[in-house]
Amino acid sequence: MARGYDNGPTRWTALLRAGVAVFLAIAAGGANAQLNITVTQGIDRPVPIAIVPFGWQGPGQSPYDVAAVISADLGNSGRFDPMPVSDMISRPTNPAQVNFQDWRVSDVDYLLIGQMSETSSNNYALQFQLFNVRSGQQLLGFRLTSPRDNLRAAAHRIADMVFEELTGIPGVFGTQIAYISEQRNGDRRIYQLIVADADGENRVVVAESTQPLMSPAWSPDGRRLAYVSFEGNQSAIYVQTLRTGTRERVSMRAGHNGAPVFSPDGRRLALTLSLVEGNFDIYTLDLGTQVLRRLTDHPAIDSEPAWSPDGETIYFMSDRSGSPQIYRIPSNADTRAAPQRVTFYGNYNARPRVSPDGRFLAVVHRSDDTQGNFRIATFDLANNQFFGVLSRRGQLDESPSYAPNGALLIFATRERGRGVLGTVTSDGNIEQRIESGVGDVREPVWGPFPRP
Repeated sequence: MARGYDNGPTRWTALLRAGVAVFLAIAAGGANAQLNITVTQGIDRPVPIAIVPFGWQGPGQSPYDVAAVISADLGNSGRFDPMPVSDMISRPTNPAQVNFQDWRVSDVDYLLIGQMSETSSNNYALQFQLFNVRSGQQLLGFRLTSPRDNLRAAAHRIADMVFEELTGIPGVFGTQIAYISEQRNGDRRIYQLIVADADGENRVVVAESTQPLMSPAWSPDGRRLAYVSFEGNQSAIYVQTLRTGTRERVSMRAGHNGAPVFSPDGRRLALTLSLVEGNFDIYTLDLGTQVLRRLTDHPAIDSEPAWSPDGETIYFMSDRSGSPQIYRIPSNADTRAAPQRVTFYGNYNARPRVSPDGRFLAVVHRSDDTQGNFRIATFDLANNQFFGVLSRRGQLDESPSYAPNGALLIFATRERGRGVLGTVTSDGNIEQRIESGVGDVREPVWGPFPRP
């Protein structure tokens, strides 16, 4: 995207028409390792908290260290500073054992304790309490059950509840991300579509190909992924059901098939097609009936659609003004409707993504503020103005995607010659890098909140 256009409009057009613009300048390497999170910019004083190892009531050793996952989640958020277990002067597991004065001396603001017990074979109960150390008040208490193979997810759920109680923001530790990886096997390149927990663990390869995979997009219920595959050297859009692995090819029309994104009700895709005439325009596709509706008809390149949360509007990138900028059009419009330009600040704005509440638009942005670098920025749609640059370290940040709580964005960037992922809070105060250890990862998309 950004790299192609930086070489000039003609060059960018040619690369996009080839359908491989996002794969330029990618270094070779594997991508089999789990992702590792590093907080590169945090708040000045993260909140001190103690997450005491959970007590175990059952035979043998505890089957899982729930407290370690909770501590990692809260610490990786950049908002909390968990106390090392080795520094804890005591390890209470029930309220009667808590001496608040001891924890006040340790300069801890909050204390989380808990117990895990076996209820039946491979099934467990988790009970925990969260305290305000300064006041001695219990803020949260909860009991939940979990099978053995879901204890990590249960730990994420507890971390989500603690995070929301202390920040007022719903936690997203229990959500998932999807992304593309590339690894080299001799002279062959292997592309993988991967789904993982938000912390990079529990990595599952959803699709694999020797031809490029790109543009993954979650369905609103988190059960399907749409993506583009170049199998047979022809772009096609697939929708894959995660639980069963079955996939359906929903578009393999003449020309380019790209940039799919689900409507909020999950019934349609917005996508970019070039068809036989070769011009890139925005369409919607009804997945049930295969009815195709054309929204734009312009000699410029129109691509990268994104739905508003209410499904009434589609935002997209177009170079009809001479440089990539963001426009919007009603999702039920026809080609006679005139799109409305949204972005006016900066000489490059692309890959729009709308915040869950519909107030903000995240884009790949370049302006004098970024010294020629491509960064993640947001526009305030409610007030029709530029909000600010969020990512501040990279030279080539791209592919922003909002977390379902709207408080975080994940994006792709380059670090030491490799493709890595990053996250940044919606106010720009906390930034992280998420590295795979080897190889390249890119095009991340944050999944929705899990549903029952």
